[in-house]
Amino acid sequence: MVKVKFEKGKQRKFLDLVVDRLGSVSLRGILQFGFDVKYSSLKNYYIERRLMNRDFFEDLCHIAKLDVADFDIEYLGENWGQVKGGTMSKRKGRV
Repeated sequence: MVKVKFEKGKQRKFLDLVVDRLGSVSLRGILQFGFDVKYSSLKNYYIERRLMNRDFFEDLCHIAKLDVADFDIEYLGENWGQVKGGTMSKRKGRV
């Protein structure tokens, strides 16, 4: 799953813009448009604890009538954030 990385503080501003464009009262109002995202995940996106999925980001842009090219974002690969296991952990045990 490809992730979208905003500059620090910009992901929250993006979500605020989407809420404003959709005429929602709060962040929870986004969920009434049929997104299959838990509210806890949405809060984590808002406080920038987690990065948004590319599909979710593009769906939000589409429904809020925003252009994807207007945002300074970076797409991170599917293996971004994975832990390297195996040989690295085995070497630590041997001295």
